[in-house]
Amino acid sequence: MKRFSLIRYLLCAFIPIFLISCKSLPEAKSSKEYASQPLVLTTFTVLADIARNISGDRLIIQSITKPGAEIHGYKPTPSDLVRASEADLILENGLGLELWAAKFISSAENIPRVVLSDGMKPLLIEEDVYRGKPNPHAWMSPKRALHYVDNITKAFIKLDPKGAKIYLENARRYKNELTQLDLELRRALSQIPENKRILVSCEGALSYLADDYGFIEAYLWPVNAESQVTPRRMEKLIQIVSRNNVPVVFCESTVSEKPQLEVARITKSTFGGKFFVDSLSEKDGPASTFLDLQRHNVKLILRGFSISE
Repeated sequence: MKRFSLIRYLLCAFIPIFLISCKSLPEAKSSKEYASQPLVLTTFTVLADIARNISGDRLIIQSITKPGAEIHGYKPTPSDLVRASEADLILENGLGLELWAAKFISSAENIPRVVLSDGMKPLLIEEDVYRGKPNPHAWMSPKRALHYVDNITKAFIKLDPKGAKIYLENARRYKNELTQLDLELRRALSQIPENKRILVSCEGALSYLADDYGFIEAYLWPVNAESQVTPRRMEKLIQIVSRNNVPVVFCESTVSEKPQLEVARITKSTFGGKFFVDSLSEKDGPASTFLDLQRHNVKLILRGFSISE
């Protein structure tokens, strides 16, 4: 029974003194039913921003998680489940990122869903408890983000065939922006000497960026779902930073930077700030769009390696 039908039932059953007739009481509509546009839900804010660039104003795009949320271990709320039941389409990343998605999707079993990483060859995590499993952070590569755009565009055309021309044109324009972003980041990061290109962060979320631009990645834990700093993990990262004279270490915006600050203290390196990876910032923040997120992260890297932006 939908929530508004339940309210109607309770009114009819328990407030007879007002002589409310069940036949005369109109069936209330949800906010989704009042809207003429289809509702598309994404599992996190980065996907929502990419989707909006393709949908324009033809679709309502909402992220289930809010800016700043840790998406690996997110727990859907009752209101999230209600929104899912009202959606026309759900977009998720896949590759094992949204551990909570199975329960969420089951509450909306008749709603179409699209896994945006489908058809992509992922990079595999090379060590620790997730060894051999796909690294889920494929959107961190502007080149691989093109694959997300293609899958979103196909999903939108299937949902709303009349808008096909708009979606295709918006996708073409946005893919051009991503291609230009890739060239921009490549030029910027090429300023860092090859023998210095070691990216150290809390989570192993930079594998795709490192693969694109010729860096080695080092981290405290493979994915935030396993964000435990064991003595072995800490010791290993300290050795990597010390042995290679890595000048700067980073963390991510959705987790605590305290363990990485300790690495910086012990190795006498600099803490270079927090990357945005799993979430955009608030609208007035430095990473309110996916393109801004990428540029913000690269600015931190350049500053940390003492390269003029």
